[in-house]
Amino acid sequence: MTKISILGCGWLGFPLAKSLLKKGFYVKGTTTSLEKLTVLEQANIDAFLISLHSDSIVGDIETFLNDSEILIIDIPPKLRGINNESFVDKIKTLLTYIEKSSVKNVLFVSSTSVYADENRIITEETTPNPETESGKQLLQSERFLQKSTKFKTTILRFGGLIGEDRHPIHSLSKKDNVENPDAVINLIHQEDCIGIIEKIIEKNHGTKPIMQLVRFIP
Repeated sequence: MTKISILGCGWLGFPLAKSLLKKGFYVKGTTTSLEKLTVLEQANIDAFLISLHSDSIVGDIETFLNDSEILIIDIPPKLRGINNESFVDKIKTLLTYIEKSSVKNVLFVSSTSVYADENRIITEETTPNPETESGKQLLQSERFLQKSTKFKTTILRFGGLIGEDRHPIHSLSKKDNVENPDAVINLIHQEDCIGIIEKIIEKNHGTKPIMQLVRFIP
């Protein structure tokens, strides 16, 4: 049975974990919340309480990674607020543990924010040019992971995540003035994100490494 570790069982990671369980995978998942730990356990996920920091990892990261063939990293940069830390440094710290583990394939959930804010079609050949601090740190993190020779890395750059409980109308309705209301936006449903990730795993797990891939989802 293929074991998959999901670092970050949040809005996307949690339903992804449940879907992978239904497909027969053994799934480990992390949360930073003690309350959420119980929720993961009730869903039959091998749950871990793990928190990444710029110079350390709190929690049993070794056991979380041990025996897993695939690691899915789905944690967003938190660069605002009092307790903000460098996301790049967090990935650097995590990298040392991944390289010593059994993980052979890493799937990193990134964002289209690594591209410039331009109204044009983006492809895998488009040169990233992030304008936000979040985008800049995501791009640096992608490159650190891809440079490792210990595992193969897949990058997924999603943009405009939506789902049953998440839609842009909820945030737009709270604004008095929407700048450039006719601008083109990118949207992708949670179910489609899960389907894409599962197809990558289905095609590549077991005998072949996951190919290095950068995908823009329109």
